[in-house]
Amino acid sequence: MTRFRRHGIYMVPTGDLFQAGSAWLGWNSATGQPMSQPEVDGLPDAPGVLTATPRKYGIHGTIKPPFRLAHGTDAGALGKALAAFCARRPAVTIPALALRRLGRFLALVPEAPDAALADLAAATVAAFEPFRAALTEAELAARRKPGLTDRQEALLHRWGYPYVMAEFRFHITLTGGLDSVHLDTTEAALRNHFARFLGQPLAIRDLALMGEDQDGMFHLIHRYALTG
Repeated sequence: MTRFRRHGIYMVPTGDLFQAGSAWLGWNSATGQPMSQPEVDGLPDAPGVLTATPRKYGIHGTIKPPFRLAHGTDAGALGKALAAFCARRPAVTIPALALRRLGRFLALVPEAPDAALADLAAATVAAFEPFRAALTEAELAARRKPGLTDRQEALLHRWGYPYVMAEFRFHITLTGGLDSVHLDTTEAALRNHFARFLGQPLAIRDLALMGEDQDGMFHLIHRYALTG
């Protein structure tokens, strides 16, 4: 776990959704290998183009956004702390997944806000703050998007990311930013491609410790079961 420049804590799906999502993005975070992307009818562009931005993260939902390790901490201690944390927290089930537009990209999201998931995410962000190095000015600028509200700006400074705590919206990103025409056609194609997962529950039984390699690709280091 010493070869990674940043770590993050994600929800990484298992089973068919992991396989389908990894293939769609073209990256398997568990094996650390690229995957052949499927042919999907109705797409306005090649899957490799549509997924170029989210590919490096693998199929996932962010719980604690990626961070550099603070001075005096290490990846081994982070893993032990995450194991202990997950042993105290119960599993969460999203009742049903939906495909939605989030701005200019497409993602799988809960059909309705889920309080238990939001609580898990907030607790994770806070619990692992001692492991997060403060953002550099360059990192702060990279995460400061146009149009942040005052609350989002405050969250960025406090937690290193503007979309946590009250601003948290769980999502499994499927595309990069698309123009309006590509959004329409891509949404229709992905609604068909991921149809078997839509309206179905998603059980979150573990949290995954992720590592970003020197090429910017994220790897699944270990899953820690939520058994509290």
